[in-house]
Amino acid sequence: MSDPLLSDLSPISFLQMFVTQSVKLAGQTAAENGTDHYTHIQYLGLTASSCLEAHARRLLDLPQEISRDQYASLIINIKNQIGGDFAQAPGEGGAVRVENHRCPFGDRVKEAPELCRMTSSVFGGIAARNFGYAKVELRKRIATNDGKCEVLIYTDRATVQDKPGDEYFSENGAIISRSSLAEVTVRVAEKMAQTWCNQGTGDQGGCREPPEIVAESEAMREALGAAELVAPTAASVLISGETGVGKEIIARAIHALSKRSEHKFIAVNCGAIPENLIESVLFGHEKGAFTGAHELHHGIFERARGGTLFLDEIDSLPLQAQANLLRVLQEGEFERVGGKQVLRADVRIIAAANRPVEKLLATGEFRKDLYYRLNVVPIHIPSLRERREDITALANHLLQRLAERYQRPLKVLSSQAWRQVMAYDWPGNVRELENVLERAFLFARGQVIDAIDAIDVEAYKRTCAGNPPDTGNLRNQKLNAARKIETKVLQDALLRLDGNVSAVAKEIGITRRAVHQKLKSNGIDAAAYRKSILRSR
Repeated sequence: MSDPLLSDLSPISFLQMFVTQSVKLAGQTAAENGTDHYTHIQYLGLTASSCLEAHARRLLDLPQEISRDQYASLIINIKNQIGGDFAQAPGEGGAVRVENHRCPFGDRVKEAPELCRMTSSVFGGIAARNFGYAKVELRKRIATNDGKCEVLIYTDRATVQDKPGDEYFSENGAIISRSSLAEVTVRVAEKMAQTWCNQGTGDQGGCREPPEIVAESEAMREALGAAELVAPTAASVLISGETGVGKEIIARAIHALSKRSEHKFIAVNCGAIPENLIESVLFGHEKGAFTGAHELHHGIFERARGGTLFLDEIDSLPLQAQANLLRVLQEGEFERVGGKQVLRADVRIIAAANRPVEKLLATGEFRKDLYYRLNVVPIHIPSLRERREDITALANHLLQRLAERYQRPLKVLSSQAWRQVMAYDWPGNVRELENVLERAFLFARGQVIDAIDAIDVEAYKRTCAGNPPDTGNLRNQKLNAARKIETKVLQDALLRLDGNVSAVAKEIGITRRAVHQKLKSNGIDAAAYRKSILRSR
């Protein structure tokens, strides 16, 4: 029996869908094997390039040795054969330049922006075979909402100027070099893995699984590149970005790559400290310093001695606490609350802010002198909606991690689920993506997650088209939506399993106690779903 979805597709649309889904599968395979997602995609592009070149050469009746203009005609023919709209544009800096206003993969390229890397491999592989060398620069891309694609292919090494994200190809078409940013993820991840267990992961010591870095986008790799450069120095770093983008991961990377990596990394959320306890938390207090101070307390500056102190949400600190922190940074010493002994502050400070600090400076909510002390090296992490290439890799990585955490077979997203994931803007960033995928993973009955019920892309678009609601309202709406989904899933499971809580727990993959807690919080009576009770009604 034929699939009605496939029967409606034209040959070109079918090819577009097939390639798109192949890329998704490559990402899932990479996640399973712990390898680079793009390695699979580039290999696919390089393998296909020779066949595509041979076919296009026959169509265009090209000679054995071709000019750069003939090369441009060749790659344009290949792309336009599958529905593109490429054309040659005036050259720049000795490069062949082609532009495109309609992607060969249609709108599906926005579901899989990494497809652009396949184009890079095809263009680069063909150029390298014909000219002995090639470098490809993806300057603009429809996949990342630039409105058009602009690709520059350099065939003369003498004209090349290195830029982040470029790739270089040898005569046989293989990638011979990638920019340093393309390899930074591997370097940083390896160093973090080496140092993670050496001295424990915090105050309690012990060894947990190290935080894993997923950085396929140029923007995230640039952030890691900056972290790698500044790590060996003693410079203060201020990391900015929305909640949930991964600021602590960058901070931990800086610590792992620094000379302080053998000592502690201590993270503190400044926004979670009650105002009357800030000084005690930061600097400690002596016994009897205030009511309730029954014993000596060492603050985080003492506990992080020799290591790194990560002050998250520093933009939430009140002005008085900012003044006290500035004094420590300037003089390198402090006293415990109620104490007289001067202690030395031997820590490297990394701070992070959720809000634009520049705006807080203008309103007087943040001290300029403290800002200048902290902002020696600024690192900005873009939101997930600004680095959509990371969404695919993150989703595959998180699904793999969920399978390991819950000891279940790996689950994959259907085409519909991928469309939802890629169309949504993820205002909660990586943290929201992880939460949503965990819920979808737990409640999917098979190994394919058909849809992401926790997000309503159309409703989100309608909300964004008007005045966006305040954060509290949006959070409440999301919680209510999640509660409704959870209630329905539990009710369906209870009805299907005759109210057997143990069977429900086994099916969902959580403990019986956890099911009881969810039933209680959602106001569901499991007994009402047992056959004996239903028959008596």
